[in-house]
Amino acid sequence: MLSLTVDELAARAGLPSSTIRMYQTKGVLHPPRRQGRVAHYDDTHLERLTLVARLQSRGFSLPAIAELVAAREKGASVAAVLGVGDAEGPDDWVRIRVRDISRLVPTGSLRPRLLRRAMQLGLVRWRHGWPHCRRWALDAGNRLTGLGLPSDDVLDKFTVLREETNKVAAEFVEIFERRLWPTLTGDEDQLDRVRALLVELTYTAETVVIGTLRESIRDAAEEFAARHGLLPSADFRPAWVDEAVPIAERLVDPALDTDVPDDPAIRRFLDRGDQDEGPA
Repeated sequence: MLSLTVDELAARAGLPSSTIRMYQTKGVLHPPRRQGRVAHYDDTHLERLTLVARLQSRGFSLPAIAELVAAREKGASVAAVLGVGDAEGPDDWVRIRVRDISRLVPTGSLRPRLLRRAMQLGLVRWRHGWPHCRRWALDAGNRLTGLGLPSDDVLDKFTVLREETNKVAAEFVEIFERRLWPTLTGDEDQLDRVRALLVELTYTAETVVIGTLRESIRDAAEEFAARHGLLPSADFRPAWVDEAVPIAERLVDPALDTDVPDDPAIRRFLDRGDQDEGPA
């Protein structure tokens, strides 16, 4: 490991020695190791200075860099620092007691294997001799268990779901990196701007995913009902359909739900605007 004086560190980093001392005062550079009155800097200080230079080139202020560094040194996740982490609420971690687990898993099926698997999936963390779980996962687990679903099935489905949500998250991060990140260069309050954009993007992603999931569940429910003969035949007409109620007629006209307009029809709609609105 390197052992450098402040002047040697400054020379390697291409900075004045006064800047090194200023960085220490601002909290962006950790203190050197001291032997008597001699300060010794090492590789970690050179790496930190490289990080500071990189963040400054992206527009981060020294207070913002100090906040990032301090949070990271305390073990905070990047998500927490950027405002999309473990805030109190459905995402916070709660301690699980044996009685909580017994509600999720029948007593006869309570095995270390299930708990280890939940830990491997990130649903459970072991802290200070106790298992902890995300509050939303604990609530959802209680509801699913109440429906009589086996724990192994629940974990199997969560595994598949997590793979899909990882893909969705990667897509939104790609959008952020490609479209929004380049616009932040030179912003004096970049850390706050990154936080605000990521929080907005997170909430938007949640809305999109939940809305899309609901649509998918509706479609899947229709397919399930048809597969098990729970729907009336295609020529079924309820008594009220013959009444002169336009909305009822529209609701039972499948063509209105499945018709896909051609490009000229879409263009006419766009050109017309809202001047001649039809029935809602």
